[in-house]
Amino acid sequence: MDRVIAAFYKFVKLSNYADRRQPLLNLCQQYQIKGTILLAPEGINGTIAGTRSSIDAIFAYLRADPCFTDLEYKESIATKLPFDRLKVRLKKEIVTLGVPTVDPTNLVGTYVKPQDWNALLANPDVIAIDTRNHYEVEIGTFAGAIDPHNNSFNEFPEYVATHLDPHQHKHIAMFCTGGIRCEKATSYLLSQGFENVYHLQGGILKYLAEIPATDSQWEGECFVFDERVAVTHGLEPGTYQICWGCGDPIAVADLTAPHYEPGICCPRCYPTLTPAQRASRTERSRQLQLEAEILADDERVKQTE
Repeated sequence: MDRVIAAFYKFVKLSNYADRRQPLLNLCQQYQIKGTILLAPEGINGTIAGTRSSIDAIFAYLRADPCFTDLEYKESIATKLPFDRLKVRLKKEIVTLGVPTVDPTNLVGTYVKPQDWNALLANPDVIAIDTRNHYEVEIGTFAGAIDPHNNSFNEFPEYVATHLDPHQHKHIAMFCTGGIRCEKATSYLLSQGFENVYHLQGGILKYLAEIPATDSQWEGECFVFDERVAVTHGLEPGTYQICWGCGDPIAVADLTAPHYEPGICCPRCYPTLTPAQRASRTERSRQLQLEAEILADDERVKQTE
């Protein structure tokens, strides 16, 4: 049975965000939802998966709340659940920039629909900035976009301070996976005196879902934070796998590299792998293999009953 994957977020002031956790957790458990939902004073952010009816039930519940009546989400389909557990967490921010004064509900950049994004990128006065982490940018980005080489989103303000000037950079277009980082990034730039700031509405995922490959300015694949690892046009599964040692995406060619060890390390993390890390990852890999064997045995028993 196919599973629906739904990615969503909304910046909205939630003074009682902590009180919302348990009822939402209970409902998700009731409908056997897997994935992660974050609640913070500034809003909600999540990616969840389940059957068609269970996903519909969760969003019917959320949209019945006056704070989330216009909550939108992006869907894709997987042949199996891409998450193995459910987490509903309370956080200080639903995406961590580390600048408490930034408020996308009050100040935000100009949304650009996927259908208008190519024309914006073609404008020679516009610079495009990928606000994702460097390991995400490495496997795919828009043609000509700038990679700030950030290891985490909270490094973005430093990049702005050292590389951007509101007097020199008059038109800035930004994008990210689903749009949430750019909500904060555009809000931050506007607070720093930048005037013409744009962001891709719905993020890369919406662009890949709506723009045909023949018309696309996207190059490579888009990293996603689930077992699919990456997707491409039409949100079809990509070719990348994950290094279960460091968590970074690895290409098919890396699987035959000298320093690739399944569950232990990849060519990227091998140079910094300590003996203690190797021992820990080896034990984790052994435990996962044991769990897989137990599940396989259980499944064989069920088939013979």
